Amino acid sequence: MTVAKSDSDIAQAIFTVNRHAKTAPDNHYLYALKKEALNLMIEKKRATKIGLHFSKNPQKSQQQSSVLVKCGNYYFHMLPKKEDFSSLEHLGHLDDTYRNPPSRMNLKVAKEILRTLTGLEPQKKEAAVSNFTKSYQPRQLDRFYSPKKSYFD
Repeated sequence: MTVAKSDSDIAQAIFTVNRHAKTAPDNHYLYALKKEALNLMIEKKRATKIGLHFSKNPQKSQQQSSVLVKCGNYYFHMLPKKEDFSSLEHLGHLDDTYRNPPSRMNLKVAKEILRTLTGLEPQKKEAAVSNFTKSYQPRQLDRFYSPKKSYFD
């Protein structure tokens, strides 16, 4: 039996996953969890899109915008869709003085909450199969014998 989580629990789980994704070496699954959970919460009207912000670190362009989403007591940014530019107000630059409330949730618990919410499973990593096989070379029986005539051969 699955227990329905409150909006604040889900928002806290998204916050925890997002915080860990920023420093994780393999963060694709964590960002996918965040994106799917936020989209699901917006779809169910449990989170709302507030407006557009200029991104702090735009990629390959002068300016890039991101959508500000409020879920529970937390605010998140996600990539905008085409219709967001016409339907949402642009809020300008980020407010650096605002911080999300502190969170004390284990990453494992947060991933489990979002996994049950979205149904996303991490991809199994396949072991790399090497085409190179080392062949056995028997050692010479006489270690002191060398077919070389001199040191420079």
